Amino acid sequence: MAKSLDMDVNNLMTIMAFETGGTFSPSKKNGAGSSGTGLIQFMKSTTKSLGTSVDELSKMTAVEQLDYVKKYLKDYKGKLNTLEDAYMAVLYPKAVGKDKDFVLFNQYKTVNGKQVETLDYKQNSGLDTNQDGQITKDEVSSVVRKKHLEGQKQKN
Repeated sequence: MAKSLDMDVNNLMTIMAFETGGTFSPSKKNGAGSSGTGLIQFMKSTTKSLGTSVDELSKMTAVEQLDYVKKYLKDYKGKLNTLEDAYMAVLYPKAVGKDKDFVLFNQYKTVNGKQVETLDYKQNSGLDTNQDGQITKDEVSSVVRKKHLEGQKQKN
């Protein structure tokens, strides 16, 4: 499957390991309260465009769910050359191909003149490694890369 997407199979496995907390469970729910479910934490809105639902995906085997992982990632074929960009296709597609300092999530936004914490930041705050209120592509990538290196060490 990874080969048909022109991506490194190790990158795909790392992403699924990261997104499922190492379980590779197709029914794994997002721990931060979003609708994310499964191997790449499919969101409810995304599942509709794939012709399925979060509930249906959660009842599939991992092998069955891989068909939907492939269906989702096919639009990014040719752009999944690095672990960073492959992961951005899952977490924040607008960041695919962007520089490492590209900001994905800001902690606060201004609403009616008041600073309000954003839900996207709150759900991903663990990725703000330098605690500056911004989550960049580089920060996210460093966390995922660390998971990738841990997996490589376990193989050896």
